[in-house]
Amino acid sequence: MPFTVAIVGRPNVGKSTLFNRLTGRRAALVDPQPGVTRDRREGEGRIGPLTFRLVDTAGLEDAVSGTMAGRMRAQTDEALHEADVLLFVIDARQGVTARDRQFASELRKSEVPVILVANKAEARSAMAGVWDAFSLGFGDPVAVSAEHGDGMAALHDALAHHAPAADGEDADDDGHCLRLAIVGRPNVGKSTLVNRLLGSERVITGPEPGLTRDAIAARWTSCGREIELIDTAGIRRRARRTERVEKLSVADSYAAIRKAHIVVVVLEALQAFDHQDLAIVDYVEREGRGLVVVINKWDLADERRALKHELGLRLAELLPQVRGAPMLTMSAVNGKGVDQLMPAVVGVQDRWARRLATADLNRWLAVTVERHPPPVVRGGRARLRYVTQIGSRPPTLAVFGSRLAGLPDSYRRYLVNRLRQDFDLPGIPLRLRFRSTRNPYVAG
Repeated sequence: MPFTVAIVGRPNVGKSTLFNRLTGRRAALVDPQPGVTRDRREGEGRIGPLTFRLVDTAGLEDAVSGTMAGRMRAQTDEALHEADVLLFVIDARQGVTARDRQFASELRKSEVPVILVANKAEARSAMAGVWDAFSLGFGDPVAVSAEHGDGMAALHDALAHHAPAADGEDADDDGHCLRLAIVGRPNVGKSTLVNRLLGSERVITGPEPGLTRDAIAARWTSCGREIELIDTAGIRRRARRTERVEKLSVADSYAAIRKAHIVVVVLEALQAFDHQDLAIVDYVEREGRGLVVVINKWDLADERRALKHELGLRLAELLPQVRGAPMLTMSAVNGKGVDQLMPAVVGVQDRWARRLATADLNRWLAVTVERHPPPVVRGGRARLRYVTQIGSRPPTLAVFGSRLAGLPDSYRRYLVNRLRQDFDLPGIPLRLRFRSTRNPYVAG
């Protein structure tokens, strides 16, 4: 397995910029505002042939236990315990500060090797801060510019001393990893659900809305499958997104949906299926992701049987494009009902990746068209001759025939609904591609 490298330091020294540089993608949010990173984020770091598990952390801060800052610090401390190497980042332009010295004293008590990284060293004026970094007692500082990519060769050499000999031979096979995203409006209990599933306080939770800002991924095994579990920032209506950081967070959440295989949309029992909930579910369907709907905070609801029936009717009425999607009720806080989730997710994944035999599809098409022929449009009736599956994840079918341009949307929906019912594909986004066959008697 790759060795683990954690990036630590006080806020706003460029830790997330360095994380993005080493992972090769804009995975962590970056903004001049300090304290943007709250949870620890993981990714695969790479410098040349050297690969490692990289963890970005919130800034090292003195904080009172139980406060949001205290929960952020607890996440950083957890990353310190798991790491094989620490990259202690300072701002070379500011030089060594009193807080840098304080945290250096803490890190010296740890048994984890520390590499001192003097970031923002692209300007000649920053060299004074680089020389000042020797006073922290971690040996030669590595001068880098995470923003411009300077100093990566020196950082590679420093990390290579700590890399195990077999690095890179047992990398995880992402081709068999189920990517599961947890999404929803702010403060509906997404992070609490993630922590409950993982069995640890992996992400920060609390009564304050908007605690999660990055899409936080964690590897996990459940139901015999390797899973990449992704907690996302709450998605509010566009008109309510005022801060730049929130806009970046929401964009990160939508990107997580696009990359996921299955998406769990978390709703709050007492406010389920408002306009934003519907918009999120519709986006998941349009992206072709498998869907599971979770009604959280079920312990706060009264007359639960009647409410569950009502919510089921609303799901079918307001979101007919995902008719049959699993709708589960649970309380992430006390864990009641959470054990239903992963079996439902695995079932959705199996249907989402399903391949249908061409012979079965064409027998189905003949029966379906005979039962309900296409309507006559502009003096003629469409003829559906042949169907075959051309893709999965989600199932995508090509229907061949003639006069298909005038086929009304109502009949296309009829075919999708019959396909979903007859092949046991409830709640799975289905794609039908209609392709006209060429008339051999028409020239050209």
